[in-house]
Amino acid sequence: MAMDPTSIRFAGAVPLDGLGTPAPAPGAGSSHAIDVTEASFEADVLTRSDSVPVVIDFWATWCGPCRQLSPILEKLADEAAGQWILAKIDVDANPRLAQAAQVQGIPAVKAIVNGQVVSEFTGALPESQVRQWLTQLVAAARAGQFGALGAAAGEADAAAPTLDPDLEAGDEAMMSGDLAGATEAYQRLADRPGVSAELRAEARSGLARTALLARTESVDPQALQARLGANPDDVEAACSAADVMVLAQRAEEGFALLLQVIRSTSGDERNAARERLLDLFDVVGEADPAVARARRDLAAALF
Repeated sequence: MAMDPTSIRFAGAVPLDGLGTPAPAPGAGSSHAIDVTEASFEADVLTRSDSVPVVIDFWATWCGPCRQLSPILEKLADEAAGQWILAKIDVDANPRLAQAAQVQGIPAVKAIVNGQVVSEFTGALPESQVRQWLTQLVAAARAGQFGALGAAAGEADAAAPTLDPDLEAGDEAMMSGDLAGATEAYQRLADRPGVSAELRAEARSGLARTALLARTESVDPQALQARLGANPDDVEAACSAADVMVLAQRAEEGFALLLQVIRSTSGDERNAARERLLDLFDVVGEADPAVARARRDLAAALF
């Protein structure tokens, strides 16, 4: 008999202060990510968490910040190679699971060990912060600290990184759909004298993400495809198509399209495609191998 999701108890949450697409097929890009439903929750999350930490990603197709966070989690799950498992839950398809987990906003990430929530965060956080959170999780699980949740909580909270207030404000505004507020917060951080290179890069990435979401809010992908089909040399349409591809986690295709435009145009058109490509590099992030490859191809195309 399938369990009643409303009977699930996510007890013992230990928040780490300061830590807080539709992807074509959530979890499809990672061999250590699984799609979880109400029917599979008990086996895939609760039972499995007795032997390995399970990190739940609560997401939805309409959630812009989810499109930023989910690929990061999938990438880190593959890097971890089984040290923890990523469980992806679509809140629209599984509302009772979201209700039972007391999800207030998405993306929401909860770490489960021995059937209990031991740590969690909400929002699309930078990869560096997510990586640090996961490192703490795995280390605590290996040390058996979650057998005494109170002690683990104190240690985790003390080690938790603190987000810059403007960066945190930008992330929270983006999560709520307030793109203007997110842009203002990220710009304050970018303009602040003496800010570290890492924080300045985070601000630049945030500005690029909000700009991308703003540009694609009213784009009709089918109309865009028809426009490009009628005129493959339409540089504005090509830039918009690259935006849509990156948003759909098809960054390499988007980069390739803009590189093709750069090779075949000159003057203002070429510069427009180059600037859009650089913007999308900031969206995807320098750590992504696709960005490094595309940068090399861009240099070859220009020189």
